[in-house]
Amino acid sequence: MSDDLELNSENQNPDLPAKDESIKVTGMFEDWFLDYASYVILERAVPAIEDGFKPVHRRILHSMKDLDDGRYTKVANIVGHTMQYHPHGDASIGDAIVQIGQKDLLIDTQGNWGNILTGDSAAASRYIEARLSKFALEVVFNSKTTEWQISYDGRKQEPVNLPVKFPMILAQGAEGIAVGLSTKILPHNFIELIDASIKHLQNKRFSIFPDFPTGGVVDVSDYNDGLRGGKLRVRAEINVRDKNTLVINEIPYGTNTSTLIDSILKANDKGKIKIKKIEDNTSSEVEILIHLPNNISPDKTIDALFAFTNCEVSISPLSCVIIDDKPHFLGVSELLKLSTQHTVDLLKSELEIKLGELEEQWHFSSLEKIFIEKRIYRDIEEEETWEGVIEAIDKGLQPHIKHLKRKVTRDDIVRLTEIRIKRISKFDLDKAEQKIEALEGEIEKIKFHLSNLIDYAIDYFKDLKSKYSAGKERKTQIRIFEDIEAQKVVIRNTKLYVNRKEGFVGTAMKKEEYVTDCSDIDDIICFTEDGTMMVTKVDNKTFIGKNIIYVGIFKKKDKRTIYNIIYRDGKAGYNYMKRFAVTSITRDREYSVGKGKPGTKVLYFSCNPNGEAEVVSIFLRQKKGLKRLRFDLDFSDMAIKGRGVKGNLVSKMPIKKVEFKEEGVSTLKPRKIWFDETVRRLNVDERGELLGAFKGEDRLLIVRQNGIVKTIVPELTTHFENDIVVMEKWNPKKPISLVYWEGEKERYYVKRFLMENSDKDELIITDHQDSQLEIISTDYIPRIEIEYKKQRGKDRKPSEIFNLEEFIAVKGIKAQGNQLTSEPVKQIDLIEPLPHESDKVTEDDEDNESKDENQQSTLFD
Repeated sequence: MSDDLELNSENQNPDLPAKDESIKVTGMFEDWFLDYASYVILERAVPAIEDGFKPVHRRILHSMKDLDDGRYTKVANIVGHTMQYHPHGDASIGDAIVQIGQKDLLIDTQGNWGNILTGDSAAASRYIEARLSKFALEVVFNSKTTEWQISYDGRKQEPVNLPVKFPMILAQGAEGIAVGLSTKILPHNFIELIDASIKHLQNKRFSIFPDFPTGGVVDVSDYNDGLRGGKLRVRAEINVRDKNTLVINEIPYGTNTSTLIDSILKANDKGKIKIKKIEDNTSSEVEILIHLPNNISPDKTIDALFAFTNCEVSISPLSCVIIDDKPHFLGVSELLKLSTQHTVDLLKSELEIKLGELEEQWHFSSLEKIFIEKRIYRDIEEEETWEGVIEAIDKGLQPHIKHLKRKVTRDDIVRLTEIRIKRISKFDLDKAEQKIEALEGEIEKIKFHLSNLIDYAIDYFKDLKSKYSAGKERKTQIRIFEDIEAQKVVIRNTKLYVNRKEGFVGTAMKKEEYVTDCSDIDDIICFTEDGTMMVTKVDNKTFIGKNIIYVGIFKKKDKRTIYNIIYRDGKAGYNYMKRFAVTSITRDREYSVGKGKPGTKVLYFSCNPNGEAEVVSIFLRQKKGLKRLRFDLDFSDMAIKGRGVKGNLVSKMPIKKVEFKEEGVSTLKPRKIWFDETVRRLNVDERGELLGAFKGEDRLLIVRQNGIVKTIVPELTTHFENDIVVMEKWNPKKPISLVYWEGEKERYYVKRFLMENSDKDELIITDHQDSQLEIISTDYIPRIEIEYKKQRGKDRKPSEIFNLEEFIAVKGIKAQGNQLTSEPVKQIDLIEPLPHESDKVTEDDEDNESKDENQQSTLFD
């Protein structure tokens, strides 16, 4: 709308312009908009830094304090009472009360207040009740330190801000959308906020991170102190109950079981994941059971749930608060510092008020003592006027008030005249002096606190922690997340077809040749007979180029899939061979495996997922003078190089055909695998502890604290529990030795066994509830040292060292083992094992492996 817009007035009101006159509204809309925006920001959407409340929450708590008598009050009554202060209707007040109640900090609730886990709403306000919590009564209110203002209708007094002595804005969080800005302050842990406030007062560094009532796991790497641009990734807590069942016990903040299950069902309908059914057993705690079909990997499904459903959500915080009637964007660390300082200021104000009150009590108690002890009340018996009485008392006090801390005022004397005769007659000088001494002690105590205000504030926070921290431990685990590639975990439930001759690839060509299963987010890689290579996204039907010789799923950064090719160069007609990997590429761009010359033709092609190098037979065309028409080529004799190289010359003579002769083995070096304790995942990126170099048949040995042992293929998608005590490359010939406490017989037992090649969980201790694993070793000749307890009336038995190889032979995995000792044991320690010849062999193998890697890396370079 332009600034010179004019409106014609047809109103005949004499106070308004005549019909022919115009009203210019230039700037009006801007003023009105700014007024409205300011009102929404300050009075509705954004919390104040002083108490962390929006106006509606502040007025609700103030109303509840008005109504507080220690008993529960109907929420409908609280809503009606709050409407004296809040001019926005009962619906907004009722919703706000439920929000406060569900945070379980300031309000004690009774009745059905809804369920944040399931998303169920609260009952109507006439059916539910509430009262202020003990924490709120102690921390939120103090009429003596509250600044008051007139309510909107001028009938009541309401607080400008409540004198909250706690970082409430961070404990409860806040969310609101205003005009031109918004705020999203996430809730933080009660105990951690107190600890951080104490550290700040002690001039120590601190850090605080969100903690959600729904639990879950959060990655705070990009939190950015809650400022704009920060991001949190929050995941559900998902565990494997068995090979066909996953269980979700905690959900991400901002979701509930209903929305979470809906997102899982949608992902299943779209084919991103594959599940059989879902059961929701949630009540006071979350329990969602996800049943999987047979032959579906639980670990891969967990990653797919994170990638395609609300089991992982991203939250963008935006910390905005009102300071001095203006919005400010501050990090949560700065908010905590300001809140802590505000608490210190309030504590100081309370102490100063208390000091003033005590000094007034001391002053009047001293005056009262003088008035009665010195019998000054008798001086007024002869006085006939009020002024005479005042003067007589004042005159009688003068010789005895030099020790008082302030002058005696007329009001003091009037109060003395109000003392009853009965009180004077029963006056006890000793008790009066004791009272004055007690007041002096209190005064000194208050002055000490004021002179040591920071220590007093620290003690205040510690007292809050001791009183109210029970049940407020952190619910959300903090963990660094590994990145999940959607293409690696998506369920491939679509079939890919190819028309090789015409050059088309797609999922809608059901009458053509079937290639493989795929998903709609996959990329495919294609090679044609003329040496053209292209990567494109899966679609219904895509033209690649005529005479397609290979179609497959393309994996980015895949260095282990090796393509072996023999081709005829189009320019000179010479024949070349090459081996290469395709790790990165521009989608839908054509590349040539040769030099791109017209007439280039691929004579032999193979795709090898683990770098296998086969042997092929070359048949040359007959030519005069050519004696050798057939010879063999071994691709293992050739180094793996880049896609763009020309390759090695095979023959200048024309090749009639190339035939596969025999399979080869992988020419790639064993893959080194690390375990990252932070994210509890395997990786090949050199993060964490090196587990070893693994070939295709190698497995990983896993032993858990609960006595479960198994061997697994080291897949990077595997999830690992928190109680793993052994994780190493499995050597089938190496016995496993362990000491465990047998619960039924209450004795320590020893056993040694060889692990079988199985993914099945095996229990290596007895199944008694008190049985527990004490020590486990994968050394050839492990040794333990036993320290015995001292028995009454006997000398302590000296410590003993046991060679477990000599103590017990290798037996079956199900064997109970041999009793270690019948003596009472204080401690068992695993000590340095004895050397074994196999250790030397292993070292030599590692040296040779290292040499092979160096040679191969030179060859690759």
